[in-house]
Amino acid sequence: MKYLLAAAALLSAASVMAQDMTCADNLKIEDGQKVYMLTYFRQRYETRIEIDSAGRTVHVPLPDPMNVENLHIALSTDGRHWMALNDNKPIWNQQMRDPYVRRGHDGVWRLMATGGGRRADRQEVGPSCLYATSTDLVHWQKEDLLPLMKGVRNDAGNMVRNIWAPEWFYDEKEGDYFLVWSSSFEDAGWKKSRLWYCRTKDWKEFTLARPLFEPSYSVIDGTLLLKDGKYYLFHKEEEFGELTGERRAIRLAVSDSLEGPYEIVEGHLNGGQIVPVITEGPSSVMDIAGEKCLLYYDYCMADGFGVSSSSDFKNWTIEDSSFPSEARHGTVSIISSEEARKLLEAFGGK
Repeated sequence: MKYLLAAAALLSAASVMAQDMTCADNLKIEDGQKVYMLTYFRQRYETRIEIDSAGRTVHVPLPDPMNVENLHIALSTDGRHWMALNDNKPIWNQQMRDPYVRRGHDGVWRLMATGGGRRADRQEVGPSCLYATSTDLVHWQKEDLLPLMKGVRNDAGNMVRNIWAPEWFYDEKEGDYFLVWSSSFEDAGWKKSRLWYCRTKDWKEFTLARPLFEPSYSVIDGTLLLKDGKYYLFHKEEEFGELTGERRAIRLAVSDSLEGPYEIVEGHLNGGQIVPVITEGPSSVMDIAGEKCLLYYDYCMADGFGVSSSSDFKNWTIEDSSFPSEARHGTVSIISSEEARKLLEAFGGK
């Protein structure tokens, strides 16, 4: 069957990446040096979902499932080889998945994540996502559960079932925060999913959510990068099964405007994708030298993590790398040597 062949190829690709490295005793941080920071949660899926030729959902069991839905941090000096802090245990025990952590224009670290709790008014406003802040990356404050799809219903009058992988992007032109996430009106978040967006200036009042990206395929896990006046939207194509073939991997779209429209870039793998299947949770950052884009993603059903690089956003090379075990859906930021040392003092490493 097609999905079994795809799974075999996935495991083969992940096996060459030395994914179980959580020890980096030789991590040396010089004064004034920039350091890469990875924020993530940990998981091994219980099953892999497939769709057979009759359209039926099939759950294929996976070995040794585990789940640690909290905030973890790892550090790296080259963006390829990582040291997990706190022995790869959480640095904050707040429940979350898909933690997106970036420094705001005001210097405050702002976190958005899937989950975080359930609002008492869930039946009236729909699903919510976690919003938290920190001034030092060590101490975190839960600010709110944001019902970003409040007021949005489909033609049948139904609310969406989910808000997945929310992220924010500071819009210098408008002076506000541009929030993006995926939602679906179907009975599963991966079905007929679209990327949505809204804006806020104060994290209290939000514009009504609108569709941002509606390609021909189901799409989740959108993340934005601005480079040379263009907005690059990395995202996961969420199509798979006997009818479509294995399509779960990262794609790229580009626009001259933050709100789009976004034009799909045809990648060099698997009919338009830019990294191998099965992958998700993209995070992108320009490397410290400013010469290459580093694109991070996890092999979500093979318990691995990867990074590819490109100098032109067209040709992508898989890099040799090592990541903390079971790392999932991470975000990479660049921090100062002082911030890295404070993290090491607070949590240590392994």
